[in-house]
Amino acid sequence: MKAIHTNNAPAAIGPYSQAIEVNGFVFASGQIPIDPATGDFVEGGIKEQTKQALTNASNILKEAGTDLGHVVKTTVYMADMGDFAAMNEIYAQFFNEPYPARSAVAVKALPKGALVEVEVLAAK
Repeated sequence: MKAIHTNNAPAAIGPYSQAIEVNGFVFASGQIPIDPATGDFVEGGIKEQTKQALTNASNILKEAGTDLGHVVKTTVYMADMGDFAAMNEIYAQFFNEPYPARSAVAVKALPKGALVEVEVLAAK
């Protein structure tokens, strides 16, 4: 088991790793829309936040030696299911067929008041 860390994604805000690599898979922690350069949320709404969350996930996978093209499963958490179509529009720009399996759920609240959090599981 190997912990993955990059400065090109937000540092963990609790007792967890950005990702763990084990048995040929990379399990990335959920990414919220924090710009690692500023430590703040990106400006804008669900589209901008989805783009940043997926960019953060992509940067973590890159550090682990893989990429979004090797993602087999994602979980998308949203503060408002009314944002689903807008989130999906941006999400589709990051993945190609065959698309990863995905769960998308609305939750009561996300860390730091984020509108979206994305978790990925990738093969190496």
